[in-house]
Amino acid sequence: MKTNNQLLVLTHLSQLLDFVTLVGGFIVPLVIWLTNKDKVHHMDEHGKSIINFRISMLIYLVICVPLVLLFGLGLLGFLIIGVLYFILPILNAIKASNGERPNYPFSLKIV
Repeated sequence: MKTNNQLLVLTHLSQLLDFVTLVGGFIVPLVIWLTNKDKVHHMDEHGKSIINFRISMLIYLVICVPLVLLFGLGLLGFLIIGVLYFILPILNAIKASNGERPNYPFSLKIV
């Protein structure tokens, strides 16, 4: 196995493709993780944390939909999720470049 922090950074930042393509932010990190998890040191850990984060945020988005009818709480949830979608991949890309472990708060352990 080789160490490739640049690929780890790219994997985290590729989540931001959602702001352009709507689905690329899930597909691209998934493909990078699946093709490199046995080749790049720490890729499996980073890839799992990204996929867990993405699935968790999708679950939270689905929960927010009916909450829109309840005093507009879902709108606040959408706003918070949007901010987390943008900031957490950038923060974790910086951590990956420094060789640190990823940390996505509020992520469920699914994968």
